[in-house]
Amino acid sequence: MAEIHLKALAHSYSDNPQSSADYAIHEMEHVWHQGGAYALLGPSGCGKSTLLNIISGLIKPSHGSVLFDGVEVNEVATQDRNIAQVFQFPVIYDSMTVYDNLAFPLRNMKVAKDKIDSKVKEVANTLDLTDILHRKASNLSADAKQKISMGRGLVRDDVSAILFDEPLTVIDPNLKWKLRRQLKQIHERYNITMVYVTHDQLEASTFADKIALMYQGKIVQFGTPRELFENPNHTFVGYFIGSPGMNFLSVEKQQTNSGTQFSFDGIALPLDNNQKAVLSNSSSSNLKVGIRPEFIQLSAAEHPDSLPCEVIHTEDLGTYKIVTVLMGQQELKIRLGEEQQPPTKTAYATFPSQWMKIYIDEYLVDNNSGDTGDE
Repeated sequence: MAEIHLKALAHSYSDNPQSSADYAIHEMEHVWHQGGAYALLGPSGCGKSTLLNIISGLIKPSHGSVLFDGVEVNEVATQDRNIAQVFQFPVIYDSMTVYDNLAFPLRNMKVAKDKIDSKVKEVANTLDLTDILHRKASNLSADAKQKISMGRGLVRDDVSAILFDEPLTVIDPNLKWKLRRQLKQIHERYNITMVYVTHDQLEASTFADKIALMYQGKIVQFGTPRELFENPNHTFVGYFIGSPGMNFLSVEKQQTNSGTQFSFDGIALPLDNNQKAVLSNSSSSNLKVGIRPEFIQLSAAEHPDSLPCEVIHTEDLGTYKIVTVLMGQQELKIRLGEEQQPPTKTAYATFPSQWMKIYIDEYLVDNNSGDTGDE
């Protein structure tokens, strides 16, 4: 097991980078603690696989250091880092049996035969491979092959960390939930540092204790799934996490007879005094208010601080409904429980102030201090 520290790390594929646009990974300081289960989440092209390959030693970073337990490993070859990496497509020997595939790393290390046998059977039992141990790998399904690939890392007692690069991409959707559960059980049993790269927020949140969400070569937030959902540190986090993502309204400052208001399309938002103060103290013109679809209350009747809107579409997904409403010129998504009957035409939306988040220059602002989450 290892603590993985990315110290002032940055990477460019250009030999002579001239600007930040030339960097695939922008300078970051990040730590994955020993024995943790982490997800590296983000859309295609955000730098996830590049970062994983830097950790494993397949790519040498342009700047900064990779440290394992405080020791820099920039110049250490991949095979000497004691890292197991599981790729999108299983890396196994089709001509070998399942048993021989699992035993292969240990045989290379000259481990005693009885130790190999006990370790292979232990891992096979953990991954539900016992019944096919003596079958050739070439005739197995994609999910079985991927479990073999995982098992090749688990049999080694010297593994510092296991890195998963979109390991369930080729797996049948009906089997993904089972493999995710097994990965979680494996982590709990072996307590190995695991970093799981994915673009799927469900995979990330069901596997990881903490998620590092990447956007344009930066880790824009690192926290628990709940923290990313309830307090998105960046507008991209709010947009990317959740189904559907967070609603964002660009607001403008207006002076009225009753004081300063913040509105969009001429509609004043019912903000509390702290929120108004934060927005009033900002000199930026990039001001946004975000709220999750789950936290907007929708009713056919008008209530204090509710805002009129027009229901334009309702999508019934069985256990919940997604209602799209038009407020001013903005479309908003509202998530309702399965038991709630949505209005059909004119409706009224209420935004509870505790769930309204203020963003200045795309970063979340603490309503109490005025500090942004931008580090």
